[in-house]
Amino acid sequence: MPDTPKSHGRKSIKLSAAPQELMTHNPRLANAWHAQVITLLPEAFPGVLGESLTGRALKDGLWSLDTIDLRLFGIGKHRNVDDTPAGGGAGMVLRADVMGAAIDAALANAPRGAPLIYLSPRGERFDQKMAQSLADAPGVTLICGRFEGLDQRVIEHYGATEVSLGDFVMTGGEIAAQAMIDAAIRLRPGVLGNAASTQDESHASGLLEHPQYTRPAEWQGRPIPPVLMSGNHAEISRWRQQEAERLTAARRPDLWQAWCAPNRDAGD
Repeated sequence: MPDTPKSHGRKSIKLSAAPQELMTHNPRLANAWHAQVITLLPEAFPGVLGESLTGRALKDGLWSLDTIDLRLFGIGKHRNVDDTPAGGGAGMVLRADVMGAAIDAALANAPRGAPLIYLSPRGERFDQKMAQSLADAPGVTLICGRFEGLDQRVIEHYGATEVSLGDFVMTGGEIAAQAMIDAAIRLRPGVLGNAASTQDESHASGLLEHPQYTRPAEWQGRPIPPVLMSGNHAEISRWRQQEAERLTAARRPDLWQAWCAPNRDAGD
């Protein structure tokens, strides 16, 4: 394996059996939110997390990111990380001994109280409530699945929580890991310029967000709804609430039923 660090613009990473900080020029702050990702594709990080607001927060030390290269814990000359499924079947399964060694290395560097999550299509579906829970934690260690998945004994031994990005299957957990980290990081103090942005958006209240408009006042014959130009903040607030309810009922009946349940129960 070459010793030359792989470049990520202003960030660099040198692979080793121990977790390495991507922001090598900026030491991790004691209270910074810390993410670790166990992956066969460490070069995929920071990816989009190194851009825009999350990238600036990473540079400023509001959070930190380590990757643990699973291949470095592989077995034998070719550093094998997988084997055929017990009982037969298609594909390959990530080995318990290999993943166990990688998790041990990660946990030695994890903040106390940071959850261990295995990204799996059979896990609990990730949502805004879970993103807030991760943001409130001191960090997270994410295990990116590959192939047919991970030996079940590892999940049980470490008490890892299985989480799914949605009801679909991808080739690995790296994209899901970046999505979950992004969703959590933007809820951390100081990351977004306007803290109110996280309070008025989709899912924050259990409803989808109302439609948004900006200049020009008319485009392609379509004007901005007059109420938004009225200056009447009470009416604007009422319109936005009504639109949020309308969209949620039409597009996400599951969310709509959950949102209506407290009001329905109160009327019983």
